[in-house]
Amino acid sequence: MASIVRLPLPIDRHWDWQRWAACRGMDQSAFFHPPGERGAPLRAREERAKEICAGCPVREQCLEHSLSVEEDYGTWAGWASGSAAP
Repeated sequence: MASIVRLPLPIDRHWDWQRWAACRGMDQSAFFHPPGERGAPLRAREERAKEICAGCPVREQCLEHSLSVEEDYGTWAGWASGSAAP
């Protein structure tokens, strides 16, 4: 679980980048695996998430956020947690 201790203060300048994210308004299940997902379904979902992230205008900010709060789950900035950085 991500530690909320390292989260930046909830000030607009820290979170404003999220307004421009390619994933904004999307079903977030594309970025977070359901319990027990393995093999081909996991790889297919992660690849789709990475395709969305590839064209995102705030990919750098997303990656900075995920690394600073040590996100343990999901695909952030085209990087699936638990895999090598993009």
